[in-house]
Amino acid sequence: MTGQPPERLLKIGDVMERTSLSRAHIYTLMKRGDFPPQRKLGHRCARWVESEVDAWTRGVAA
Repeated sequence: MTGQPPERLLKIGDVMERTSLSRAHIYTLMKRGDFPPQRKLGHRCARWVESEVDAWTRGVAA
């Protein structure tokens, strides 16, 4: 065991809050390949991996 905690998954509201982007803009960036993809967990359930969103945010700020 590595002792690392499991990856945290974020809802769209959390992603919007962290990035200050609108829902529509997040989906536009995803479609262009400029934002981390969502992970489908079910028919109407999707989440984003926290570390990927944080890395994207750091890259934009750099």
